[in-house]
Amino acid sequence: MKAVILTLSLWVWGLGGATAWADDLDDVLARGELRHLGIYYANFVTGDGDGFDVDLARGFAQSLGVRYTFVQTDFYTVMRDLLGHDSVRRAEDVVQEGSYPVRGDMIAAGFTILPWREKVVLYSEPTFPSQVWLVARADAPQNPIVGSGSLAQDIEATKALIGGHSLLVMERTCLDPANYGLKTKGIDLRAYTKSTNLNEMVPALLNGEADFTLLDVPNAVLDLQKWAGKIKVLGPISEEQALAAAFRPSGARLRDAFNAYLNAIKEEGTYDGLVQKYYASAPRYFPKFFPN
Repeated sequence: MKAVILTLSLWVWGLGGATAWADDLDDVLARGELRHLGIYYANFVTGDGDGFDVDLARGFAQSLGVRYTFVQTDFYTVMRDLLGHDSVRRAEDVVQEGSYPVRGDMIAAGFTILPWREKVVLYSEPTFPSQVWLVARADAPQNPIVGSGSLAQDIEATKALIGGHSLLVMERTCLDPANYGLKTKGIDLRAYTKSTNLNEMVPALLNGEADFTLLDVPNAVLDLQKWAGKIKVLGPISEEQALAAAFRPSGARLRDAFNAYLNAIKEEGTYDGLVQKYYASAPRYFPKFFPN
């Protein structure tokens, strides 16, 4: 691993000297610090100083030869903390509003690649797979759908189960109903606003705050273990998705350096070790993403 870090550091410094204009990579190297915007969420950022994305970002900082700093944020303010302004969705457009302090250099927090986010940030290559599922209490009368062999048909069958029932969602996250065509469908949408912590969705469901909730697979896998026998998955709400690190538009070379680091640790096995440590069952759900 030391050889990989040394090689990446030399590559990054050489890239920095090849151009004259300022870039987020230049700022990080000059500051001697990489600020990682993270959100306490599932096993991506555990809150105990580790997590899949924490280990990725810390290793990236080490590959650059700079200090790693964790900056806690949440799903509502993380874009502001990266960009210095709010990114507000209005129909098909994303409007930048306000002026705020920039608190970090990259987002890594189980951050889903979504079309509206791609309009304002630069994503890295995918770091982890995901998908959004419909989840109910174990005693709910609805049964899981029977797979048809067509994901598109399975999604429609799952959505049909919701009908006019209540659905617990969290806007401006990967569980925003607007991402999946669930608004203006007669569904009783109930936005969870007590916090911005997606880990609270299942406890709220079990407390009867709605009939169903949405969960992404990495979180669902952990919740099915934590709340064994109390919840069940009814079916998929989305196509397969990808999670990635996000950077400012001015951070193309910082993003490219991260991609180089990611590919390097995949080749020498560190990445597989992180998967086994934090999401050992993930390859079973996403064999295409984890071909080995």
